[in-house]
Amino acid sequence: MASLRVHSDRLEIHLTKAEKTLALRREDIVVPRGNIRSVTITDDPWIWIRGIRSPGVGLPQVVAVGTWKFRGGKDFLAIKRKRQAVVIDLIDDEFSRVILTTNHAPDLIASLKLSG
Repeated sequence: MASLRVHSDRLEIHLTKAEKTLALRREDIVVPRGNIRSVTITDDPWIWIRGIRSPGVGLPQVVAVGTWKFRGGKDFLAIKRKRQAVVIDLIDDEFSRVILTTNHAPDLIASLKLSG
């Protein structure tokens, strides 16, 4: 499972070696905090998938890791089984959306809140 690290200026998504292999990706994903539009917790990440896999691995209701392209851009997924996940909507970034299964979704959302 990918590990997430929140910094004052960015969110780092560190993929496991297996996830990088399945996604045909060499680098982790780094998102500037200013590019995060919203973060949502979902109990069923599979309903959020849009587009076609390119490249990556997808076995419905089991695993989806990689890039999914759709008419308006592309999303990155690292979903395992039907587990709680976060949906991170982005602007001006490599991906339009990142969907990740995580055991720490509420903590992630709390740590991403901008100070007012």
